[in-house]
Amino acid sequence: MALPISQQAKYWGIATAVFLVVLWFLGDVILPFVLGGAIAYCLDPVADRLERAGCSRTASVAIITLVTIFVFVLLILLVIPTLIQQTAALIEAAPELFGRLQEGLTERFPQLMDAESTVRQQLLAIGETIQSKGGEFLNGVLSSALGLINILVLLIIVPVVAFYMLLDWDNMTAKIDDMLPRDHVETVRMLGRDIDATLASFIRGQGTVCLILGTYYAVSLMIAGLNFGLIVGFIAGLITFIPYVGALVGGVLAIGLALFQFWGTVEVMDGDTVTYATNWLRIGIIGGIFGFGQFLEGNILTPKLVGKSIGLHPVWLILALSVFGTLFGFVGMLVAVPMAASLGVLVRFVIEQYQKSLLYQGINGNGRTGPKPRAKD
Repeated sequence: MALPISQQAKYWGIATAVFLVVLWFLGDVILPFVLGGAIAYCLDPVADRLERAGCSRTASVAIITLVTIFVFVLLILLVIPTLIQQTAALIEAAPELFGRLQEGLTERFPQLMDAESTVRQQLLAIGETIQSKGGEFLNGVLSSALGLINILVLLIIVPVVAFYMLLDWDNMTAKIDDMLPRDHVETVRMLGRDIDATLASFIRGQGTVCLILGTYYAVSLMIAGLNFGLIVGFIAGLITFIPYVGALVGGVLAIGLALFQFWGTVEVMDGDTVTYATNWLRIGIIGGIFGFGQFLEGNILTPKLVGKSIGLHPVWLILALSVFGTLFGFVGMLVAVPMAASLGVLVRFVIEQYQKSLLYQGINGNGRTGPKPRAKD
């Protein structure tokens, strides 16, 4: 005999409350396991494909682990030190950049940029704030409360957790399926498939798009000669999951830095005045890089890797990241994506059930339980 709806709602509400309490008190403790589970979820399709190619599950996981370790070592040795160096240099150069912007505006709009003008004071304040707050943030990242020991623990525990979860992923999903309530097993399976499709589209699909575009922007900008090309590409790729915002923010930042770097200058060297012309070609190349990136994203990457709809609206995602990040910290931000996907699927399911009910259709609605209207002669 099935439980009444009221009791089912009470039990599921208690389970949700327990989950949130555990997340609140054990956030830092379960961080390695959340990261390991996310990595295992992302790599499970690769392992399944290797299995279909003839490898055993153990061999598939071993191959994935070796490739992942190789890529991680390359990142540690080549990319991350340069990224940190460019971030620190950009923070230190912020006052100079805003100072040059102020000089350019002063030459062209002298009334707007007098000594007491609000615009001038705001530009100076922005540059100083970026330098001070950015320096504090960078120092906090490098010597935060986590400390070196916690970072090393993460680097050791996360790969181990990911390895074993990836190895036993199919068994774990089968065990969870066995524990589903039998009265609603088909409905729960359907909701689970919808949640998995949403997560797969976003995490695997949109994540791959962010990675490809971030790499493209970073490499292209560095080849074009932009001083902070790696950090600009990293920022643009990181926020690509918000439609148009990644390319817009990255493009404005890159073109702004290009204007400061390649704008015509006048220097005095050994008593001689040397004038450097504005390099419009370099500035145009950097603008073209982001234009082609937008074409690549909209016409090739997103249709092929994500599809027409991922079922996870960017505004809903940003709200979830903000709420869970504020309440539960970094672990909350990691949990926010699957929680947002799950809530989105559940809300759509509830709306669908409501539209099928008599509450929505009415007695004389689509259900046709009342007398049919007479046809006109």
